Amino acid sequence: MFQKTSFTTLIVGVFVVYVLHTCWVMYGIVYTKPCENPKFENCINPYLAGKPRLQLSIYTALRPNADGGHTLILEEEDFDVETKFERTVNVSLPKKTCKNGTLYAMVFLHQAGMSPWQDPRQVHLVTQLTTYMIPKPPEVSLISGEEATQAEQLKRKPKGGDPAVDRPVSHWRSRLTLNVVSEDFIFDRDFLPSDVHRYLRVFQNGKKRVYLPLLFVDELSHRVKDLMEINSTSTELPLTISYDTISLGKLRFWIHMQDAVYSLQQYGFTEKDADEIKGIFVETNLYFLALTFFVAAFHLLFDFLAFKHDISFWKQKKSMVGMSSKAVLWRCFSTIVIFMYLFDEQTSLLVLIPAGVGSMIEVWKVKKAFKIQVIWKGVKPTFIFGKSDESERRTVEYDTLAMKYLSYLLYPMCIGGAVYALVFLRYKSWFSWIINSLVNGVYAFGFLFMLPQLFVNYKFKSVAHLPWKAFMYKAFNTFIDDIFAFIITMPTSHRLACFRDDVVFLVYLYQRWLYPVDKTRMNEYGLSYNEEEKPNGKAHKD
Repeated sequence: MFQKTSFTTLIVGVFVVYVLHTCWVMYGIVYTKPCENPKFENCINPYLAGKPRLQLSIYTALRPNADGGHTLILEEEDFDVETKFERTVNVSLPKKTCKNGTLYAMVFLHQAGMSPWQDPRQVHLVTQLTTYMIPKPPEVSLISGEEATQAEQLKRKPKGGDPAVDRPVSHWRSRLTLNVVSEDFIFDRDFLPSDVHRYLRVFQNGKKRVYLPLLFVDELSHRVKDLMEINSTSTELPLTISYDTISLGKLRFWIHMQDAVYSLQQYGFTEKDADEIKGIFVETNLYFLALTFFVAAFHLLFDFLAFKHDISFWKQKKSMVGMSSKAVLWRCFSTIVIFMYLFDEQTSLLVLIPAGVGSMIEVWKVKKAFKIQVIWKGVKPTFIFGKSDESERRTVEYDTLAMKYLSYLLYPMCIGGAVYALVFLRYKSWFSWIINSLVNGVYAFGFLFMLPQLFVNYKFKSVAHLPWKAFMYKAFNTFIDDIFAFIITMPTSHRLACFRDDVVFLVYLYQRWLYPVDKTRMNEYGLSYNEEEKPNGKAHKD
């Protein structure tokens, strides 16, 4: 009675519902229902509508409640809400801050000519000017033992001369970004957004309810690249204070994003991990950010479908006819090297976790490709390799021939690059040099190790043995990765590798067109659909 629904169709349906629900939630965030009748008693009117004279004052203090004193670092008289500016001030550091302590900034927006501490109609926010991070270890020349320059040593040296670099030390946030909602928006008390409520200060002015200016400190603008390590010898450090207006919709969106980043940090994300997420929002246009969301959603869908079909393909794979086993082995090796390199570079978990999962899957594929059986005798494993038939041995011959030609070019270049890096570049350790040398070879020439599969396809005049469903999903994701390469922070070599794969996919697509599927050949599951029909692939001279 009911037609059976495939798992893929179910997943696509869930994906569509997810996208529609997310769009509805985003609409609810950026849209706020205004009070339609300004004279209605539930309306909350803006204080800025009366064009008051305002003043911006910023203080530093050792405690968020200013106990123990405070110091004025910036005073903007006749502050104009509509005029954006950027100021750089030198902030004197208290001794407690220099000794791995904390320093706070207290931002006041108050009536001009009055002290912010005595103004009943002031709004203020408190934010940290310092954060704790583990300093990056110094790099040395592994040949001469020469360390980094003296200035870099001083910058990276832990306070108190402690040689341990795994202890978090205080870092200075060199940027402070402020925003004020400039639009004269009238709130309806019955539809007051909960996210804005924490920033809203309301007072009674006759029969009207009036809310003070919505002041906002942009925590998302605090980036790791702007941090400066605080040393015991530091007396003052620069602070760049930026101000600009912000719309109510963007303010609400920013509040939700800040809360999301804070939640990730509570779940164990480090400052560096959270910084990668901040960069997506801060350094990207909002319209482009919306496009990125949809692209990321499709990327997630294609990732899952590619994973599903790839696992299904290899799970049922019984013959390696037409499949380059050395390409599978190389892909396993390269993914492990890339994972270790990303780990050594302390890359974001957003990149590191998928790379680790991919490495484990590639190890499993190698086990299937070489028909390896692991038999445990106590704690000692025994590896048994399966036998190959005649067609598989022909595939191995073509595979070996292709790898032989490639080795004449690749091995000297990889070895030469490693020796050059050892002599002229600095690394944290020998392990770091080995990993960097290997990953440079993988990134620079790794795509060439996909060529043996192209050569095997050419010799067999067929591509029916490839997992085309998983392959096409991966092809879509490769082009999506090109977009993410400019959004998520990652090593430059890893970014260039995203574009490198595009070329190989295009060649595979060309072979797909050149060698039409012949149903008399064995497909990826070792099955033949039409034994009587003759091959219809185009003939080519070897």
